Amino acid sequence: MKALEFRNPDWIPCSMSMYQAVWGKYRDALKDITVRHPFVFGTFAKFRPRKSYGKPASEQESHTEYVDNWGEGWQTAKAGYAGQVVKHPLADWSAMASYKFPDPAKLMEGRKRHWTMERVILRLGRRLGFITQGSGERLFDRLYFLRGFDNLMRDFATGNPNLPVLIQRFTEHQLCIVKKYIEIRPDIVYFHTDIGMQDRLMISPRQFRQYIKPMYAALFKPLRDANIHVYLSSDGHLLEIVDDLIECGVSVHDPQLRANTLEGIRKYYKGKLCIDLDLDRQSFPFYTPEQLKKQVKDAVDVLSMPEGGLMIKAEISDPNTPLENIEAICEAFEEFCIH
Repeated sequence: MKALEFRNPDWIPCSMSMYQAVWGKYRDALKDITVRHPFVFGTFAKFRPRKSYGKPASEQESHTEYVDNWGEGWQTAKAGYAGQVVKHPLADWSAMASYKFPDPAKLMEGRKRHWTMERVILRLGRRLGFITQGSGERLFDRLYFLRGFDNLMRDFATGNPNLPVLIQRFTEHQLCIVKKYIEIRPDIVYFHTDIGMQDRLMISPRQFRQYIKPMYAALFKPLRDANIHVYLSSDGHLLEIVDDLIECGVSVHDPQLRANTLEGIRKYYKGKLCIDLDLDRQSFPFYTPEQLKKQVKDAVDVLSMPEGGLMIKAEISDPNTPLENIEAICEAFEEFCIH
């Protein structure tokens, strides 16, 4: 929280997560790494059940098809990955008149939502001194899950009159979740909104400000007014709209290093909002351990400030990433993120 709020943290918070496909390949050897690096994984890593290694959730098993609570049809091609939406309930606008959003009091994307249990967990977390958090789920990516990506891009390009109607209905749905979190008061609420590609936004900055920014502001500002932080996770290139995200109330964003470049992140993010830097996962299978350590060092050298505003994460998604590279990133976190 000190890093997030620019209150002179004692270290740069850092984290690492591994896809189930990675756990499935390395299993015990990967657990050994987590136990050796409690600064990164915490002191509870040694208690992780071994039987859970590499066992994907039922919806992440290979060649799986299922329908989520939004009526979106998913298909998983390879075990250990989330798959993709291949059937879109609003692919034809004629379906919108009868389409019903899932009840935000009872359902999340892939499971039931238990608000009473969330309240209990938040209270327990506060007593134990943990940062408490809530999930606002998906935003922009929900729109292309519902419509289909090609359809949604055409909607933006042609100014389809149904698009603002859908966005307004979706905003009202999400506001139900926001109001509930304002009632139970976690420290931070997470939203997911992949809106960037490798080198640009999926839509133009003008289209973002016309259609999407008002939705973000409507959802984020009430949380910030209630002293609840907003974590916005979005892959891809977002440099042109960083100031807009700040205006909407985003507290933390996780810019990807490759898509936004270190210099771009320094110019548009540093000192303005908290950075949770997403290291270049596309380099993890190919770089040497020394190159990966330099990636972490360079990021710290360029983006860190005594006041805070920097966190760093590594997401290991490719099972071709060598174990020595995973360990090198952990060692770099310990060397460069502790003041």
